[in-house]
Amino acid sequence: MRIGWPRRVFSQVLLMQLAIATGVTALATGLFLAPLSAQLDDEAMRRALAIAQTTAARPRLAETLRGSSPTPEGPVQAEAERIRRTTGAEYVVIMDEHGVRWSHTDPGQIGRIVSTDPTDALAGRQIMQIDNGTLGRSARGKVPLRDDHERIVGAVSVGIAYESVRDRLLSAVPGLLAYAGGALAVGALAAYLVSRRLQRRTHDLAFSDISALLAEREAMLHGIREGVVALDRRGRIRLMNDEAQRLLDLRAEDTGRRLDEVLPPGRTTDVLTGRVTGADLLTVSGSRVLVANRLPTDDGGAVATLRDRTELERLGRELDGTRGLIDALRAQDHEHANRLHTLLGLLELGLYEEASEFITETVGVHRATAEQVAERVHDPLLAALLVGKAAVAAERGVALRIGTDTLLPDRVVDPRELVTMIGNLVDNALDAAAGSAEPQVEVELRAEGRTAVLRVRDSGPGVPADHRELVFAEGWSTKEPPAHGQRGIGLALVRRLAERQGGSVRVGDREGGGAEFTVVLPETLAEAATGGGGGGEDGSGAGSLTAILDGTPPEALPAARAEPRTDRRTDRPTGPLDEPPLTTPGESR
Repeated sequence: MRIGWPRRVFSQVLLMQLAIATGVTALATGLFLAPLSAQLDDEAMRRALAIAQTTAARPRLAETLRGSSPTPEGPVQAEAERIRRTTGAEYVVIMDEHGVRWSHTDPGQIGRIVSTDPTDALAGRQIMQIDNGTLGRSARGKVPLRDDHERIVGAVSVGIAYESVRDRLLSAVPGLLAYAGGALAVGALAAYLVSRRLQRRTHDLAFSDISALLAEREAMLHGIREGVVALDRRGRIRLMNDEAQRLLDLRAEDTGRRLDEVLPPGRTTDVLTGRVTGADLLTVSGSRVLVANRLPTDDGGAVATLRDRTELERLGRELDGTRGLIDALRAQDHEHANRLHTLLGLLELGLYEEASEFITETVGVHRATAEQVAERVHDPLLAALLVGKAAVAAERGVALRIGTDTLLPDRVVDPRELVTMIGNLVDNALDAAAGSAEPQVEVELRAEGRTAVLRVRDSGPGVPADHRELVFAEGWSTKEPPAHGQRGIGLALVRRLAERQGGSVRVGDREGGGAEFTVVLPETLAEAATGGGGGGEDGSGAGSLTAILDGTPPEALPAARAEPRTDRRTDRPTGPLDEPPLTTPGESR
């Protein structure tokens, strides 16, 4: 079996830590033994010196040295042997001023010159050294021997066997190794525990696997079409991909900063920081509609994902518009079918004159509805929207009225955004009014210089005071979500569009009960033309709108205002300036 360097991070880290712990233990043991040997040598020499000093201080030793000769049976030899046996020294040698031994462990050496130079001791200096003599290597201490008059009459040399010093050193090694082994075992256990934790955190991956995962992560994060933002426990950005930078208008330099510092206050920031919780939360960032999800991580941070629903939301609103158009067409179809059945009955009964009057009256009512809108709302897109909403309202049994102060010239700079706002507000008003006792919705559009003011009133339950800011929050709604997406975005877009144009939107109470939404849009209208002949100010837009609704070519219609007509059933004049509702409940049924 081939033994090589392991691939796993856990195994590599464990081996490296064990090698480091073993090396450190061996180095510490060696560094401890080196001074210990020197310390034991010094201790042995100092001990020998102390014995020599004590021996030299013996009373009458100097007089004994002067009054006798060096013999193995002499008093000096006896005293030196007694001291040697008492202290455990290897030898105690007393010499005269000529270096002749008066005592020795080997009696045969008494009377001979010492084997080592006694000059320093005889000169009055104390000596400590490790040296070789007749008894082998020893730790030695030499001191001068003085008489009562402090004259040097000899010297004392004491030796400690060096083998005893070595034995002490060797006897300390097992204990030292035991301590080192214990320290090494503790270090190995700590290394194993750390490595096991690392194994769990890295999922037992190899270094090559980690490198590959990092490369794949970078490719995946910057390749997917979904924004990803990773936050640490303090709310700072740890990671974000290119899509997240695009959706949130961030820069790569924002990495490491708190999310609250780089994003403006609002729902998007609240969702990403976790102050608002939930799944698939709808939010608006700039002109983009986003769906955000936030998942906490084990280290206290979080990972947030962002999906761009702007196009999907636009398609959903187009679908809503298509459904609204289908509802309007269905209402018209229902209405025309009833009229055709009535007309068929009159013809079968032979009431030809009544049939003719019925046709004239029906066409007149239809044209009156379109003309009433076009007389006051001169922009064709806005007028067509209101006529279509009127048909839908009639189908749902809601009376849709045009306010008495409504007058909007054909000078709207960008009618598409105004169409979006009116459509959302009218749809919400129809939903709110549908369940009331006398359901009705009133739309008022008027110009104040270059400012357009839009008011939509409904007879619904109204908006409580504590909910008047919540209704404009992204994702907040009291209604069930539609099949194609989520609710809670319409009023948020209305506010966002209004604020983007420097305007405002607010909600209050309607007189008589219900809600009233007011939108103020400055600089929405172009400057009025100084010349005449425009179809916007003189109401000629009514003819064009009626032609569109009736299928009549616009060039076949008169350019002037529609003439007043007389209702054959009541003999009352009707016309564009009357104030009946555009629809009455049940009219199209």
